[in-house]
Amino acid sequence: MRVVRGRVGSVSADRDATRELLDEVGDSGEPVVRVWAPHRQVAFGRRDAREDGFEGAAAAAHDHGFEPVERSVGGRAVAYDGETTLAFARITPHEDMRLGMDERYESLTTDVLRALRELGVDATRGEPADSFCPGQHSLQADGKLVGIAQRVTKGAAITSGICLVANHDELAAVLEDVYQALGVPFDPASVGSVAKAGGPADPDVVRETLEAALVGDAETTVERLRS
Repeated sequence: MRVVRGRVGSVSADRDATRELLDEVGDSGEPVVRVWAPHRQVAFGRRDAREDGFEGAAAAAHDHGFEPVERSVGGRAVAYDGETTLAFARITPHEDMRLGMDERYESLTTDVLRALRELGVDATRGEPADSFCPGQHSLQADGKLVGIAQRVTKGAAITSGICLVANHDELAAVLEDVYQALGVPFDPASVGSVAKAGGPADPDVVRETLEAALVGDAETTVERLRS
């Protein structure tokens, strides 16, 4: 299994790097794990981009110092502070696009739960009402702190998510203005983090623990992305 660390120099280039990893897994059949802190941004889903208030929401993100970007998948807006908000992904090969989705969700969710408990966070499945980017595959502990999604392409699937480590007050503030502009219900008190739930506020500690959980017992080769 390849373990890929770091990020490249811009939001768009970093997203391209993940897409390239997905293509590489489809070609090689070798799984990849990546856990990193994306650049400071609010990532809007396709549903957001169709809302009448999208331009106002993007302006609100910009006013808070977050770059507004559109992602190619569905879901609602998520915010990364550039330092303590982590993204994580496990990219695995498959032989049939129609099979394995539930198993991949369950496997990743179980591994992330284990990592959080090692960090002292007793997280459970689910999310509070009016959370950011509401979805079926979420984890909560004194607020939502993890959301998980999946994308399947020919030859490979990426099961990935966001983990809020700290800085939940700033993230709640920008998301409150963004969701208000979109006209989507949102409760800023629903935003959690590892630190808020009693775990460490150090993103490096959380990254290392998440990475180890996603790798499991697999033999690894480690590489670092470069700008």
